Amino acid sequence: MDDLHAPTVASGPTSQATANGTSKRLPLQELISQKENLEAELSALGSVLDSHGVNMNTSLTTFDGFPRADIDVAQIRTTRSRIIRLKNDHKALMDQLDLTIQEHFAAGKGVEASTPASETQAGCRNISSNSAIEPPFARVNTVAPNSPAEQAGMKPGDKVTRFGTANFSNHERLGKVAQVVQLNENRTIAVKVLRDASANAIELTLIPRRNWGGRGLLGCHLVPL
Repeated sequence: MDDLHAPTVASGPTSQATANGTSKRLPLQELISQKENLEAELSALGSVLDSHGVNMNTSLTTFDGFPRADIDVAQIRTTRSRIIRLKNDHKALMDQLDLTIQEHFAAGKGVEASTPASETQAGCRNISSNSAIEPPFARVNTVAPNSPAEQAGMKPGDKVTRFGTANFSNHERLGKVAQVVQLNENRTIAVKVLRDASANAIELTLIPRRNWGGRGLLGCHLVPL
């Protein structure tokens, strides 16, 4: 009997076309769109496995080696196969996206800050360096009163371009942001945001902490872009 745990069922075409073994270079916005589509499909496929109560490593056979009767083994194998292929696509896409972003801004296509740096209230300042502003990956949805986020100067509608070491290319659907917060409780985190129609990024100083009077370490809700 074939190994039931191996996801060998054909999973359809991958999300990226290749020709003669080389990947076609795509525009930045198309790469961003593909990234979002890949992550949405991976999330949906993960929900399929969750609905069966299994993950990528759950055994599909009984103790004596027969296929389990309480789950749809064929669907799970197909889903696992698709997830593996999409994860490979996602890794290759992120590599290409990272390179394209670097080339994009190296060519001077990024928005550049032009006004002098100025200190503002709540520990934030405009960034006046000549380096191009990074693309945002999250939006601030809500900010709780008296929270660490409010004290840092975060406002609803701010678009986050950097959160500690998390940025557009590595935030992993904000999973990296959660990791940065957990590792830096009561420590300073540099956060950069874009606000309104301003061409300047704003740098905030955020200190995650407990016992501020509300839930969580930040007191704000971020949503991925």
